[in-house]
Amino acid sequence: MANGQWYPPEWPDRIRALAEGNLTPAAAKRAATVMLLRDTGAGPAVHMLRRRASMAFAGGAYAYPGGGVDPRDEHPVRWAGPTRAWWAGRLGVDEATAQAIVCAAVRETYEEAGVLLAGPTDDSVVGDTTGEDWEADRAALVARDMSFAEFLDRRGLALRSDLLGAWTRWITPEFEPRRYDTWFFVAALPEGQRTRNASTEADRTVWIRPSDAAAAYDKGELLMMPPTIATLRQLTGYGSAAEALAAAPDRDLTAVLAQARLDEGEIVLSWPGHDEFTKHIPTGGAPA
Repeated sequence: MANGQWYPPEWPDRIRALAEGNLTPAAAKRAATVMLLRDTGAGPAVHMLRRRASMAFAGGAYAYPGGGVDPRDEHPVRWAGPTRAWWAGRLGVDEATAQAIVCAAVRETYEEAGVLLAGPTDDSVVGDTTGEDWEADRAALVARDMSFAEFLDRRGLALRSDLLGAWTRWITPEFEPRRYDTWFFVAALPEGQRTRNASTEADRTVWIRPSDAAAAYDKGELLMMPPTIATLRQLTGYGSAAEALAAAPDRDLTAVLAQARLDEGEIVLSWPGHDEFTKHIPTGGAPA
């Protein structure tokens, strides 16, 4: 039985074009995504959304809330938790970029799941984020009518960077037309808040145990991109959200980038360190 690995049919042609020098790789846009966890009696569950089938990138696939960095995510914000310099060292970027990536993680989680990792003081978190006034602000963020810095300032909130744990980093393969350099974070659902499907890009959201999601992927029931199923498998060993967050500082953030090569009449597609995703594609044939 085939698993649920997302595999666009146009990849072989694009891989050949790249190998032959007929395809110029697109620049990878910085992005952030958050694996939002909550504890249950059977261990932690993770919040996932299913991308609409009409989406140009990974339509129908299950993923986490996230998206691209807005240039305005570098604007000054009230900041709580580890310093920007600490985050720069952790993420392997300069301080401005580190802030932008962390801001994007928090902003996108609010835009797509209605969950806000911010509070009125450096050691508090907002409670209920539902209501017409909150929704108006969220819609303004989605429409880019308001920057995240403006949103936090008008509500008197500090971004709680200490509520995030950097987990892994994946870069979309060079043969993909839409490319992202994505940092994955873990976070616990704040007390008093709840998720909702606030994204126009998703037609379904679920809370699911990582082991159950991975099992459904293995049966071909849930479609996922390699980074998603890889991170789900990594989360299965933790008994609580706190355990996963505590493990984050020791995680290796070396970027994972797919490699493709021509080998004796077939294309071999692989992700370093993740052998389960290797594909052997005969010339003119389907992946195996």
